[in-house]
Amino acid sequence: MSDSVPESGTYGGGEPRGADLARQALEAARAKSAARDRQQAKHAVYGKRKRARRRGWSGARPDDRDPQPLGRLTARIIAERGWKEHLTGGSVIARWPELVGEEVAAHSVPEQLKGTELHVRAESTAWATQLRLLQRQLIKRFAEKLGDGIVTSIKVAGPAAPSWRYGPRHVPGRGPRDTYG
Repeated sequence: MSDSVPESGTYGGGEPRGADLARQALEAARAKSAARDRQQAKHAVYGKRKRARRRGWSGARPDDRDPQPLGRLTARIIAERGWKEHLTGGSVIARWPELVGEEVAAHSVPEQLKGTELHVRAESTAWATQLRLLQRQLIKRFAEKLGDGIVTSIKVAGPAAPSWRYGPRHVPGRGPRDTYG
């Protein structure tokens, strides 16, 4: 029975067998890996960057490395930077005829959106009154098409009065009104 081969340990001449051979191979691989890590750390100290290992092909499923549609990229940038409210406000002004209708848009101009208050200039005082009467319906339409809370109130201004200040110099006072009749 002395000629039988043990499952682990050495065989007659001192060669490792079985589990001992696997342990030695594992220790050699760990030592080689540790030496490579020390070498990379040494190069990192001197300014050489550790090169990232590239993965395989992306495969059939969508991946971040695949080409992305422009709409998806812009939506992600808008969300990351918090521009959604500003862009929605800009769309109120850009889509004015679509939102309020062609007839109202022909007689009014949106000037600015301050917070949730929309400033509109009307062509005449009659249209300014009409817009004030339509205010609730317009706010409801904005909520349907743009989302709730984008426009909560509308401030309507009539046409601008003419200015009597011409030229670089001006004298304070009532102006030309004091000489009429």
